[in-house]
Formats: sequence, structure tokens, C-alpha cells
Amino acid sequence: MLLQIEQECLDVYKRKVEQAANSRAQLLQVLSDAKLELSTLVSALGDKSSVGIPEKGSETIKEQLAAIAPALEQLWKQKEERVKEFSDVRSQIQKICGEIAGNASEQTGALAVDESDLSLKKLDEYQVKLKELQKEKSDRLSKVLEYVSTVHDLCAVLGMDFFSTITEVHPSLGDSTGVQSKSISNDTLSRLAKTVSTLNEDKKQRLHKLQELATQLIDLWNLMDTPEEERRLFNHVTCNSSALVDKVTIPGALALDLIEQAEVEVDRLDKLKSSRMKEIALKRQVELEKIFASVHIEIDPEAAREKIMALIDSGNVEPTELLADMDNQIMKAKEEALSRKEILDRVEKWMSACEEESWLEDYNRDENRYNASRGAHLNLKRAEKARILVNKIPGMVDTLVAKTRAWEEDRGISFMYDGVPLLAMLDEYAMLRQEREEEKRRLR
Repeated sequence: MLLQIEQECLDVYKRKVEQAANSRAQLLQVLSDAKLELSTLVSALGDKSSVGIPEKGSETIKEQLAAIAPALEQLWKQKEERVKEFSDVRSQIQKICGEIAGNASEQTGALAVDESDLSLKKLDEYQVKLKELQKEKSDRLSKVLEYVSTVHDLCAVLGMDFFSTITEVHPSLGDSTGVQSKSISNDTLSRLAKTVSTLNEDKKQRLHKLQELATQLIDLWNLMDTPEEERRLFNHVTCNSSALVDKVTIPGALALDLIEQAEVEVDRLDKLKSSRMKEIALKRQVELEKIFASVHIEIDPEAAREKIMALIDSGNVEPTELLADMDNQIMKAKEEALSRKEILDRVEKWMSACEEESWLEDYNRDENRYNASRGAHLNLKRAEKARILVNKIPGMVDTLVAKTRAWEEDRGISFMYDGVPLLAMLDEYAMLRQEREEEKRRLR
């Protein structure tokens, strides 16, 4: 019995020892796993200073486990927070990249975070990348808003529907709910740039067309002496006749209906011009005759008018060509008048001096010129001035002859004054003056 009891005690003891050994082995495994997890978390988080890691000592296994547990718990919390931070940053990066690429709607689902590297250094790299993308997004958004504003202004000037134009580029651009919702993709920016370029080209073409119409309108108005009241109706067309394309900003200034309205008016005036061609041509002829008359050039106005009427009635000449030819004649007549101006001014002074000379002769023949009659002193003063002027006549004639000869040599034609050669008039005057001088000498 004693041996049996002793054997049973040994068995119980062996079981207890085995249990203790197994328990110790399990505790050691748990401790090993905890230490491994601790080192893994520390390595992943990359920050040893933030958590108090227990140092190896003479504590029991359970004491070591109890010492590691708070650090593990704190590291787990840090890991969860860090994973959330990584997930948030990467989600924002993915979202912005999707917006730039133009596939933001396809970027769905949570991003997998690499838990082997959750260090602050890695997080900073992601945050730096996020800031760069946020800046790029801000720049792109500013560029998009600038393009949208330009499209709005161009549509206003061209009289086009802004909403339909901008939504053709991207539906979000016509959405007024929020700026951040607008597309900033490469495709949107490219299409916006193309739209702006197309609208600018349309603006250039329309302005060029409008300026051509404005020039035609002004020419037709001047041609037909259109009243100012009628011209004012098209001020919105002619006000941009010489404007630069960038300076045209008034809404509707280049609308298609406005250009069509100007085209209709030009067609109407063209038809009216054809019916009034005789009247217009005669006005040109009258202007030409006035220029010739002002510079004492003799022409046959009746023959010129008959020729103009015959040309118009024959239909062999285009009205515009006839008017252009008459305008050319008027221009040449003005040039001719300008070239004759100096000589004609001298002729006028010479004739004025001749009139004074004639008056002085009559005055000298008057026997009562020194009587104390009313106005006698005025005549005396005039006579004194006339004598001075008459003494200058020979010099005036000599200068006039020299100027006239120089003019004739330069042009190879005679200088005519009301159909008479001016040099012949001057020679005749010189002969008459010489005869009068000889007559005076004989009388003396």
C-alpha cells in the first residue's frame, strides 16, 4: 500500500511537473510572440521614443508579459491611428489623381495600406505629395475658371449661348453649385483651350466681316449724302470699324443677327446707289467744276455732263468704276489746284494792284481831288498807299513771270488762266504799261 501510495504520489508529481513545464513553455511562446509583435510594431511605426519598451531584467515570465502588455496596447492604438492617417492621405491623393486623369468616378473602394512601413517619414512623403497635388489642383482649378470666364465673355460678345457651349466641354462646368466640383482633368483643360481658340477665331472673322461692312456702309453713306439720323441707326456697327479684336467687349457686338442686319443694309444701299447713279455722278461733276473754277481752269461742263449721262445710259461701265474714275479726277484736280496756288495768289495780288493803279489814274485826273470835300482825306490816304503799291507792280510782274515759266518748264504745258495763257496776259500788261509810260512822257 505504501509503495502504491508512493507510486501514485510520483505520478501526481510528474503530472504537475509536466503541467508546469507546458505552462512555462506556453508562457515563453506567448512572451516570444509578444516581443516579436512589439518589435514588428516598433519597426513598422519607426518611432521607439514614443512608447516605453521594457528592458530585460530578472522578472518572471508573467511579470515580463505584464510589462510588455501596456506597450503593445499603446502601439496597437498608434498603429490604428497611423493606418487611418495613411488611408486618409492616400485616399485624397487617389482622388486628386483621379480628378486630374479624368476618371474620378472610377476610383472607388478602400485603399490597401502597406502596414510594414507606417513611419512618420513615409507619412511625410505622402503628405508632401498630397500638398503638391493640392497645389496642382488649385492651379488647374484657377486655369479652368479663367477659361470659363473667357468663354463667358466671348459668348457674350458673339451673342452665343454660354451654358450650352460650356456644358459641351464638360457638364460640371455649367454647374453653379460649387467650384470644387468642376472638372480639372487634362482632357477638360485641352477642350477648354480649344473652345477658347475657336471662339477667338470666330471673333476675329466676325470682326473682320463687320469692319468690311462698316467700311462699305460709310462709303455708301458718303456717296449718297445719307442724313445723320439714318447713319445713327448703325452706330453699333460703325463704332468698331477700326477697333482691335481685343478691344471689342460689348455684349452682342459681334452677334450673327447684327452682321446679317448690316449685310441687308449694304445690299439695300447698293441697289439704291444704282438707281441714284446719275444724281451721284452729277454731284461729283459739280464738285470737279468747283475745283477748276476756284483755280481759273476753263472746262466745258456741258460736254462733260453729257458724256457722263451717255456712259451711264449705255451700261458699258460699272457704276463703281465710273465713280472711282471721277474720284480720281477730283483728286488730280485738287493736286493741280495745289500746284497752282502760289502763282494764283500772286496773280490775285497783281490784279488787286492793277485795280489800285486804275483807281489812282482816275484819282489823278480828278481836278477836285484836293478840295475839302467829305472823304477827301480818306482818298488821299488811299492814293498814298496806291502809289507805293503801283511802284511794286514791275517787281511783282517779273516774279510772276519767273514763277510761271518755272511751272511750265516743270510740267511741259502752258499755265492757263480762264482759258488764256498767263504769260500772254502778263506780256500784254507789260506792253500796255510801257505805252502808258510813254504817253505820260509825251504829255509831260
